[in-house]
Amino acid sequence: MAAALAIAPPSDDVERRASDTIRAYSAEGHHRTATAVDRASAEALLVRARATGAAVSLQPFQLSRVDPVAALVQIEDRRIEGLPMFDGAFTAAGGLRGAIGPIDGDQPFAWTRVAPNGEAALRKLRERSPHTAIVAVTMGGKPGLCPVNAGWFNEPFGPPVLQISSEHLGAIEAASASHAEIRVVAHATRQGAQAFNLVADVPGTDPALPPVCVMTPRSGWHANASERGGGLVCWLETLRAVVAANGPAKAGHYRNTPDRNALNRNAAGRNASDRNAADRNAADRNAADRNAAGRNAADRNAAGRNASDRNASNRNASNRNASDGNFPVVSGFSRTVGLRRTVRFVASSGHELGHLGLHDYLHRNPGLAHDALAWVHFGANIGTSTGDVGMTPSDDRLRDAALRALTPHGLEKTRQSPAAQVGGEAATIQAENGRFISFIGRNDWFHNPGDLYPDAADIPLVARYARAAADLVLLLANTPAV
Repeated sequence: MAAALAIAPPSDDVERRASDTIRAYSAEGHHRTATAVDRASAEALLVRARATGAAVSLQPFQLSRVDPVAALVQIEDRRIEGLPMFDGAFTAAGGLRGAIGPIDGDQPFAWTRVAPNGEAALRKLRERSPHTAIVAVTMGGKPGLCPVNAGWFNEPFGPPVLQISSEHLGAIEAASASHAEIRVVAHATRQGAQAFNLVADVPGTDPALPPVCVMTPRSGWHANASERGGGLVCWLETLRAVVAANGPAKAGHYRNTPDRNALNRNAAGRNASDRNAADRNAADRNAADRNAAGRNAADRNAAGRNASDRNASNRNASNRNASDGNFPVVSGFSRTVGLRRTVRFVASSGHELGHLGLHDYLHRNPGLAHDALAWVHFGANIGTSTGDVGMTPSDDRLRDAALRALTPHGLEKTRQSPAAQVGGEAATIQAENGRFISFIGRNDWFHNPGDLYPDAADIPLVARYARAAADLVLLLANTPAV
């Protein structure tokens, strides 16, 4: 019998909360947008977020959900299960038959390799493809089916694309070499559904100042323990710190003390989210919204579509109040009571579907993408067991502010990337000429069904980034207008 995995106990309250959050999130199931799991996960996160003392609410948005019915490649008697691209065409129930060859060949079907973050490269192949269907073998850091995000979910295009696991690469190569006839089934339906963002505003003392916005996505293809877990912990711990800074120290909040890591040891609210939200029936909640299937949300998504616009990071930000970028030098980051700027929080669903939740949030708040002092983005893979974390700032001032917050936690060597390489939801902000600091890491388990607690997450590292994230947002929120 295999030996049981030994897990070191968390060393402080931040680590304990991080462990609790990621363990529970991992156990919820596949976090695909607008599913029953996604709704239950929203309710569980709501409990955790309200335990910080913040006034957090669920904000619904509508979409036409894709429900796969059958997705497979059949080679003679062998059936290989897969997943269709959610922003492409689908087949009928019986699928399509034809010979398969390489992507640059002239067979009816073609195949290609694709990385889990390869939606832009795959789009180019799909747009110019003359093929009836494409089989995409997903090549992640670990074997498995690692789906590509459906960045054009509301604007589907091209032939049906069936994604399959890297474990079946040999079978596809052999079929292609012999131009074997295969059957491809990518059968799915669409129906109107509802998903939810979590939103909260913590008011500052000067509402005239541009706010600081804090965002993290909360949906994805699988359990996403390390892909999404670290970002959710950073978001929750930042919310906790901001609420505490906005009023007297409370149980479960950061104390008002020069020691940035001093936490109130009363963790009464720590496990509140373990209430079982999974038993709720999301189907009844969504039934009234089924008539929304035809809604065209393309205007929400247009901002992020053209990657060529992302070089806007080189813009001259001097047209804004220059004093907003003069971040104060704070020694020790004391958790003093008070908050100059309002801090706005959003944890969005729809990440894997072209950032639908963020686009809905921006649609409700016109101009916020550009007008905010900064957007702090807790993206994928923060604190994984297999990769490092990188940061991408829109400008030097935000880079310097981030380094001030990271350095006391031993994170000053966090990998840096130029603004032109920003990804995830921060790219949507960049397309609107907004200012941002984005944290995204590397992860062998990215988009993999094996991305599970505890193996995929490094809890102590998650906790360090969460503390630094809270310090960064407090620093930005207390930037004066002079």
